[in-house]
Amino acid sequence: MLDIKITKNTAPKAKPADESKLGFGKIFSDHMFLMDYTDGQGWHDPRIVPYAPFPMDPATVVFHYAQELFEGMKAYRSVDNTIQLFRPECNAQRMQDSSDRMCIPQVPVDDFVQAVKALVELEKDWVPHSDGTSLYIRPFVFATDVGLGVHASKHYTFCIICAPSGAYYAEGINPVRIYVEDEYIRAAPGLTGFTKCGGNYAASIKAGELAEQKGFAQVLWLDGVEKKYVEEVGSMNIMFKIDGKVYTAACTGTVLPGVTRRSCIELLRDWGYEVVEGPLAIDDVMKAGHEGKLEEVFGTGTAAVVSPVKELDWKGDKVFINDGKIGPLTQKLYDTMTGMQWGKVPDTKGWIVPVCKG
Repeated sequence: MLDIKITKNTAPKAKPADESKLGFGKIFSDHMFLMDYTDGQGWHDPRIVPYAPFPMDPATVVFHYAQELFEGMKAYRSVDNTIQLFRPECNAQRMQDSSDRMCIPQVPVDDFVQAVKALVELEKDWVPHSDGTSLYIRPFVFATDVGLGVHASKHYTFCIICAPSGAYYAEGINPVRIYVEDEYIRAAPGLTGFTKCGGNYAASIKAGELAEQKGFAQVLWLDGVEKKYVEEVGSMNIMFKIDGKVYTAACTGTVLPGVTRRSCIELLRDWGYEVVEGPLAIDDVMKAGHEGKLEEVFGTGTAAVVSPVKELDWKGDKVFINDGKIGPLTQKLYDTMTGMQWGKVPDTKGWIVPVCKG
C-alpha cells in the first residue's frame, strides 16, 4: 500500500457556478497525484500536491521520443451522493499492458487504484451534481530523462489530474454520421494500436479533420494491411448489429481494448445476444446496410458510453441506419451502463467501486 503524502492547496479555485457550461477538459481541480520512478529504486514518493505546471528541461525525453501513455476514466456522483468509480482495475491493467509495449515501468494495479481513489476523495467537491456530469480522471506516465538519444528512459513521472466535465449528451442522444477512411491508417500489426499512447491520437488527427470538413462526426478506421476490415471509430470502439448478431473487431494488437467495449460485450452476452469478435469486412457492412440487415451501429467509449451512428459513407456509397434514430439495443446499453455508473440501477456485475460520500 502506498504511503501517500498530501499537501493541500492553500488557495483553492472557485468551483464552476454553471454546470451546464463545464465542457470537457478545460477546467481542472485543485490537486494532482504524483509519483516518481528511478531505475534501480522503482516507483517512489507518492504524493498529492496542488495542481501546477511541471518544470521541464527542453531536452526531456518525452518531448523528442514520445515515450508516454495515458488512461481515461470517470468518477460519478450517485443518486445517494456516493462518489464512485467504474471498473478502475480495468484501466490499471490496460495501463500496465500499454507500459509493457512502450518500455515504461508498470504501476502496480493496486497502487493505481489507491492513487485514483485518494485523489478523488480529496477532490470530491469537484464531482459535479447535475445529471450526466462527472469528474473526468486522466492518469498518465511520461519519460523524464534529460538528453537526446533513442532509448528507454531511466526516470518517469506518474501523474493523475481531474477535470469536472459536462454531460456528453446535453441535448439528447443524436446519432452521428461516420466517414470510412480508406487512405490513412490508424494502426498495423506489431505497432502500438492496442496501447493508449499519444502518438496514436496524433496520427489520427489529419483524417479526423478531413472528415469533419466533409460534415462527418467521426472516422471509421479500416485495418492497416488490406484496408478491408473495420477496426475503430475515432476515439471509440465500434459495434454493428447485423441480422440479430453483434459484431466488433477483435482486440488482437491493432484495436484498443476499451473498458466500455468489454462491459457492453458482457452485458450483451448476459442478455442472450451472440457477439462475434473478429474480422468484419466493410464490404459486408455496406451490403448488410443496403439489404436492410444493418439494424444498429454504435461506438463505445468512456466519454460517450455509447454513441449511435445513423450513416456510413464509404467511397461515396452511403447506408442509413434505423431511420436516423437511436436503436433499442443501443438505448438499452446506454441506460444500463449509465444507470450503474450514476447509481440509478443496481450494479449486478460488481463493477462499481465506491470512494466516499460526497
